[in-house]
Amino acid sequence: MVKLTAEMKEAFSKMKVFPVATASKDGTPNVVPLAMVSLHDDETIWITDNFMNKSMTNLRTNPKVAIYLWGPEIKGCYQIKGVAAIRNSGPEYEEMKADINKKRPELPARSLVSVKITEVFECKPGPTAGAKLL
Repeated sequence: MVKLTAEMKEAFSKMKVFPVATASKDGTPNVVPLAMVSLHDDETIWITDNFMNKSMTNLRTNPKVAIYLWGPEIKGCYQIKGVAAIRNSGPEYEEMKADINKKRPELPARSLVSVKITEVFECKPGPTAGAKLL
């Protein structure tokens, strides 16, 4: 797995809504805007499944995920790729659920999607667009 740099972590912290992409087993893409996304550590992203029906179906057969970081307050533009594990019990799930219950008790926090970061790519326009950064 790879670890995000300080600049990438800063960009992550400024995001309010994350475009998160998954694909079905046959490759049909799905992108959803998600707000319950957090950087658990330098190499792990946590996504809370509240109402991610198509995404969860995809992740059960194809655990690959892509997350896009960009916005007016962000210096860079990054595409983060990783591999997801779904957790419905255990210490990490309970930690996520407790955190969500404090912030937004009306949300179900059905599952924790723990994404191990495998690659990061540049997505600013120009000659380095698409270059692998990590």
